[in-house]
Amino acid sequence: MDQQQQARWKPSRSQVLWIGGIVAALTVAVLIGYRYGITLWDWMQLLIVPAVLAGGGLWFNAQQREREQLIGNERAQDEALQAYLDQISQLLTDKERPLHKAQPGDSLSTVARARTLTVVPRLNSERKRSVVQFLYESELISKDRVVLDLKEAALNEADLRGARLPGAFLRWASLHKADLSDADLSGADLRWTELSSADLRGANLRAADLEHADLRWADLSWAYLCEADLREAKLGKANLQGADLRGAKLGGADLSWTELSRASVTQEQLDQVKYLQGATMPNGQK
Repeated sequence: MDQQQQARWKPSRSQVLWIGGIVAALTVAVLIGYRYGITLWDWMQLLIVPAVLAGGGLWFNAQQREREQLIGNERAQDEALQAYLDQISQLLTDKERPLHKAQPGDSLSTVARARTLTVVPRLNSERKRSVVQFLYESELISKDRVVLDLKEAALNEADLRGARLPGAFLRWASLHKADLSDADLSGADLRWTELSSADLRGANLRAADLEHADLRWADLSWAYLCEADLREAKLGKANLQGADLRGAKLGGADLSWTELSRASVTQEQLDQVKYLQGATMPNGQK
């Protein structure tokens, strides 16, 4: 074991050379100092300025490389987004077989879905918004006529603040930590959607289908949830302060440790909830 440890800690040739160089430099410095009366403090003063200049140069080079990497990454994202939009646009305008006429699961829809799932994880929050808005305005993710299934699409942290997406089909999509504050998702299909830690403050979710949705730690304060379907939804530790839940279906929902102060919800609705322990009630009671 001792031999193994010695072998493991045996210095490399480059390390030996570095150590030797440092020792030699210090020896020369001491000899010169002894000969000409130069103290250690004098040597330090002589070395401070070059050291500062060298450190500044290294810092500047590091910052320059970081900026270049950032610019390169931004350019790569722009190119990926533009290529994706061009590809989907070509599919939409194909005269013989336009994407609008595709059915979920057929070859054309599968190709569009594969391209979407490939590009989305490479984009930042703002560019993810561009993808969602483009698909919605192209009528590819409307629940009335679903063409493109976004199941498992990595839309995490997407910036969808104030987005107008009424009736959107986002079932099974991943919107973890997405910013949907003040967004219009009225009547949207959000069944089984991953919305944990999402920002839904003031969002319009009237009549939205959130059955089995994961809304744990989500901020739904002052959200409009009238007639929304929240059956079996996971709302543990969510913030529903001031939320309008009139007519919402809460059967089997998990509201444990949920903030419900000032929320518009009836006792009859709460009686349908599966878990309610630790929740702060509208009247301030737990």
